[in-house]
Amino acid sequence: MRIQKYTFQMRNDFSAVMECEHCSATQELKTGYHDGFYHNHVIPAITCKACGKNQSGIIPAVKNDNGMGHVEVAP
Repeated sequence: MRIQKYTFQMRNDFSAVMECEHCSATQELKTGYHDGFYHNHVIPAITCKACGKNQSGIIPAVKNDNGMGHVEVAP
């Protein structure tokens, strides 16, 4: 998923409309945070509600369609 447009922003907190790179479906992200970890690890792990894929095109075993799921960090 990628950020299509921000709908709310206050300091480092934001909400946005996300767009899938694979099927172009959109969904709302109600809570987000502006920092490197969130933008580099959490957003790419968000799964599309329409096609189920994350940014890498993988359909994970556990869905993370709102950005609130646990994020695995590579060693």
